[in-house]
Amino acid sequence: MSIQQAYNSWAVQYDTNDNKTRDLEAGVLREVLSGIPFSTCLEIGCGTGKNTVWLAEKTNGCVTAVDFSEAMLAKAREKVTSFGVSFYQADILEPWTFRERLYELVTFSLVLEHIEQLQPVLKKASESLHPGGHVYIGELHPFKQYAGSKARFDTAEGRQVVQCYTHHISDFTKAAQACGLSVVFIEEYFDENNRADIPRVIAIVLRKEAEVEE
Repeated sequence: MSIQQAYNSWAVQYDTNDNKTRDLEAGVLREVLSGIPFSTCLEIGCGTGKNTVWLAEKTNGCVTAVDFSEAMLAKAREKVTSFGVSFYQADILEPWTFRERLYELVTFSLVLEHIEQLQPVLKKASESLHPGGHVYIGELHPFKQYAGSKARFDTAEGRQVVQCYTHHISDFTKAAQACGLSVVFIEEYFDENNRADIPRVIAIVLRKEAEVEE
């Protein structure tokens, strides 16, 4: 099953499944971005809209929300009815024709684990930002990946495991720096804030300092 097919299948139960990573990352995004001013946002991997409503409230609707899964997007559209959010179905490995403007914020929530090569995607994110704009990345922590954790869900046909790629923390930082993005924040987040356990989520904030030379 392809990544797109998996998320189309998962969409019907995504919001109701017990999913600690989904819930923790949603709280992390709100905590991290509450201190960063932004009035426009490009949300990559909006899914069922778990973060889209909050981002729309922060920007008065100036959000471009993108996802690979048509079924996930349908759920997101149902949630975001009071703002003029633009929704696009797209493969982010292809040219970003969905970009409507330059943005002050680009977000990736539980997306990059499904992308094998980080640098091409982060380059497109950098090209989508105003100088001084930020990229937020919220991902399953690589320590969890080392232990075998992957995006997965159960169906009547059995457990479905979504294709994932393990990225080390240095993979994120090196790819960012190659795209003219500096690391301004890295933090790890734990189940029930138990720092004696393996962290579940990592959050990284990048800042675009200057235009990337070709």
